[in-house]
Amino acid sequence: MNIRGGIGDTNREVINLLIVYIRAVLLYIVIIFCVRLMGKRQLGELQPSELVVTIMLSNIATLPIEDVNIPLAMGLIPILTIVCLDVFFSYLTMKSGAVRRLLCGSPKVLISNGKLDQNAMRRLRFTVDDLFEALRAQQVFDISQVQLAMVETTGQISVYVKKEFQPVTLGDLGEQEDDGDPPVVLIEDGVLVRGALSRVKRDGKWLKRTLAKEGVTEQDVFIMTCDGSGKTTVLKKEKNR
Repeated sequence: MNIRGGIGDTNREVINLLIVYIRAVLLYIVIIFCVRLMGKRQLGELQPSELVVTIMLSNIATLPIEDVNIPLAMGLIPILTIVCLDVFFSYLTMKSGAVRRLLCGSPKVLISNGKLDQNAMRRLRFTVDDLFEALRAQQVFDISQVQLAMVETTGQISVYVKKEFQPVTLGDLGEQEDDGDPPVVLIEDGVLVRGALSRVKRDGKWLKRTLAKEGVTEQDVFIMTCDGSGKTTVLKKEKNR
């Protein structure tokens, strides 16, 4: 009887190991599919909402693997539900600037024309070490050389160096000098970005004239940018096929 009991216990252990193995493979495939479904952005720098989704997926996936008594569906259903919610909110953030700012936040200016905004650093809980580490990563060692530095919604710092400190290119030889500010997005997916016109010192009348020259309306524009010299770039929306 003891021998039979030992064999039975061994068989159950083997079966449980096979169940764990099969569940791990299935959940691995499902998670890979879900991450691909949520977009390539998930594989790089994460927005706060995306980081939450990633952590939740990893935690939920381990439950049916660790405990074979938990039905596999108890892991798959929450995972698919979270992914569907993420795709839904991603669609909303594409269509609504308010939802995008609510879920992802908005970029914050840390340095403008070589001047550091200490209040912004305190609000973002950025230390001096954090700032200089990010600047050094972009080969900048002097704050006074920075025209504009912004903290993106991913937490990364984007740096635009003043024109006199930028490497000279062939295009610079015949390029007209401007005020050094980088291009600003004015229209995004048919919607005027709040406060963008004031940043480039333009108004609504100028925008209407510029769009009229391009033969488009505001709703027809996918992306429109304008730099400090008034040079604009307009990309029209592509029709859905």
